[in-house]
Amino acid sequence: MSRRVITKQKILKAARLLPRKEQILFVKLVKDLEDNGPVLPNWPNYRKLSGTNTYHSHLSHHWAACWIETIKGIELEVTYVGSREDAPY
Repeated sequence: MSRRVITKQKILKAARLLPRKEQILFVKLVKDLEDNGPVLPNWPNYRKLSGTNTYHSHLSHHWAACWIETIKGIELEVTYVGSREDAPY
């Protein structure tokens, strides 16, 4: 089942600022979210933030992405992509 993954302009702009390797990983992450939903334990440092519907994973040692499940089983939204140091978790 394919899910809808929302990536707003702000997120796409931030993704374009990532190093090329992490840009490719971000595209793979979005595809994985579409195909498999929000639970992605195969991604590095994947974690669901306790008590929320927010998830995060590292794209590499310095870069991370966060997403939320907005409609259970149907829709996800990427809410952050950028440096781990600035990640909202």
